[in-house]
Amino acid sequence: MATEGLYPDMDSPALHRPVLAAEVLRQLDPHRDGVYLDATLGDGGHAASILECTSPTGRVFGIDLDPRTLTYARSRLMAYGRRFDCVHGNYADMLSLLQASGFSRVDGLIMDLGFSARQVQQPGYGFSFRLDEPLDMRFDPASSLTAGYVVNTFSEKDLAQLIFKYGQEPRSRAVARAIVRSRPIDSTGRLAELVAAALGPNRGRRLHPATRTFQALRITVNDELGNLESGLDSALALLSPGAALVVISYHSLEDRLVKNFISRERSGCTCPPGIPECLCGRQPTLRQDNRRIIRPSDAEIASNPRSRSARMRVARRL
Repeated sequence: MATEGLYPDMDSPALHRPVLAAEVLRQLDPHRDGVYLDATLGDGGHAASILECTSPTGRVFGIDLDPRTLTYARSRLMAYGRRFDCVHGNYADMLSLLQASGFSRVDGLIMDLGFSARQVQQPGYGFSFRLDEPLDMRFDPASSLTAGYVVNTFSEKDLAQLIFKYGQEPRSRAVARAIVRSRPIDSTGRLAELVAAALGPNRGRRLHPATRTFQALRITVNDELGNLESGLDSALALLSPGAALVVISYHSLEDRLVKNFISRERSGCTCPPGIPECLCGRQPTLRQDNRRIIRPSDAEIASNPRSRSARMRVARRL
């Protein structure tokens, strides 16, 4: 697939600036001869920094669900030759994807759960209410479920539930009611207008009133939380002893899931509270060096406002 003309600002640093780049390297502590997995390759910013640090023999394997982004990352990182390889796929399947490529263990793993500026700014994704385009919201255009299908076929009750659960929109019922009454809805612009009208004047809101609804639809279409749960379990099976698991999330639903996963794997025991002695015999698999969330500095936020909501959690394989 040719990349010429596909990404008109391929060389723009604003489009592929990795979040918390220095902190990712500090936590991964990559070394020569190591093998590292970027499970959310994106534009390849984190992968490039790891490859630079591990020259001349360190390797990076990348996974991404969006084949359009993967094409760009391959082009960007081809200069590293055989030290870099990547595959189109879901990080929920990272264990089988790496095994199929000849890897059984990695010396560090990064999951940056955000989406790139290109996916918001370029047409064809349907993620943004700033572009009036078909309701899509798929990272992988080959997947079957679209935001248009959800918006136009789900019941009012189901829409309200998913907008409340995944978008944390307190007035989800009003939004769902407005959607159902206005069907069919075929564009992001029309959906954004309906949500804004249903929620009323934008008093005291920093974000566009449709932000939470769009988030809920994107999470639903891509099964983001279900895939994250599966991905974390797969990561555990891939990490070598002492290897770091670095996860950057951007909203509380993701962060809570990562936090609970690390907490569970740190404790090991899954016996019900109140039992005086462990009966399950399950041993801890992770240790957490820094229990506080790592956030971008004020300087990084000033230079890259998209990093503002990033939250990093780190654990190491025992």
